[in-house]
Amino acid sequence: VAIPHADVNLVPLPDAIGFVAAAALGCRFITAFRAVTAQGRVTGGDWVAVHGCGGVGLSAIMIAHALGANVIGVDINDDALGLARQFGAVATLNARTVDDIPAAIHELTDGGAHVALDALGSPQTCRNTTLSLRKRGRHVQVGLLLAGDQQTPLPLDRVIGWELEIVGSHGMQAHAYANMLAMISAGQLQPERLVTRTVGLTAAPQALAAMNTFSHAGVTVIDHFDVHDLDADRSAPAV
Repeated sequence: VAIPHADVNLVPLPDAIGFVAAAALGCRFITAFRAVTAQGRVTGGDWVAVHGCGGVGLSAIMIAHALGANVIGVDINDDALGLARQFGAVATLNARTVDDIPAAIHELTDGGAHVALDALGSPQTCRNTTLSLRKRGRHVQVGLLLAGDQQTPLPLDRVIGWELEIVGSHGMQAHAYANMLAMISAGQLQPERLVTRTVGLTAAPQALAAMNTFSHAGVTVIDHFDVHDLDADRSAPAV
């Protein structure tokens, strides 16, 4: 396999990081790291609200907690919220049972979050993320919205009146990995804890389709290629 410009497109994997943990970094962890550190500029003592506790959201919770922030996780899956608490969230909110998520966050934080991340990407979570901020807070949009929602409206009266920042975040350049890898090697971040299931390649389509049901919490990693199963399928007689 030829990789053009490998000197800038590849990052050496430290010995302390195993392959499954490295796979978990994927787009999730690196995206969350840049969203929290560079775009959100999270520091110790900040209140951080993470809307959506999938792979990106749980990564963001772990990273913000490691930086000393007080983190609130929001999701509709109780299992995902349980993981959020394991990774450092001081409070969690189930959006199915809490009528007014922004109001609940304002009450928990005594005025709103300093930084809020939409880690899911929907008109509702985007709106809730903005409204959960305190004055001069920062909304970081990480989750990608579906095609029909890409031009979603924002509560601009609040943005203007409270002087809020709306910031996008998308991935992280290879040259910026050093700080993240150093925190992982030092044990400050443990991306392997995000992995709650490993599957073979033949199970990947079902695992991918199941993501639409929000029934699984944590990150799924493909760690083997089911070579024998594939060979058996090829040799099986046609019916």
